[in-house]
Amino acid sequence: MKLLHHEPNAIDLRTTPVHLGLGSRAKPVEGFSWNPEVLQAYSAAVAADGDEGRLVTIFDGHGPGDHWERHPVGDELVICLSGSVTVTRDMDGAHERVVLGPGEATVNPAGTWHAVDMAGPASILTITAGLGTGHRPRAEAPPAEHADPAGPRTP
Repeated sequence: MKLLHHEPNAIDLRTTPVHLGLGSRAKPVEGFSWNPEVLQAYSAAVAADGDEGRLVTIFDGHGPGDHWERHPVGDELVICLSGSVTVTRDMDGAHERVVLGPGEATVNPAGTWHAVDMAGPASILTITAGLGTGHRPRAEAPPAEHADPAGPRTP
């Protein structure tokens, strides 16, 4: 994993996210993946950006998400690019759901546990304050309209 300082070619945000950092810098993250070693290397590489760093990426999938996550240092913007997605927020035990279609977005406030379910094939773009992100298993069933008998496929 390494941060690129200049990339003259097109960037596929599905495989090469972009880190937005201090000084209005945008750096593609070559070799990024969601495994713990790469996430640790990424965190170390962008540590100087502190709470202001953001990761921009696209996720494709369908079916229910398998985990909750939260971002303690900043808000997360979730934009539906295609299909339909439901973002569920855990607001002190009460679940608040927002259904998004193409071109629609929602903001997950800093520190709020949330999960994403995709109805059929769908794509989302996220802009995330990743420092200190937490995950927990998803215990309850997803909304019925987004259940997929083949199981979870959302990153």
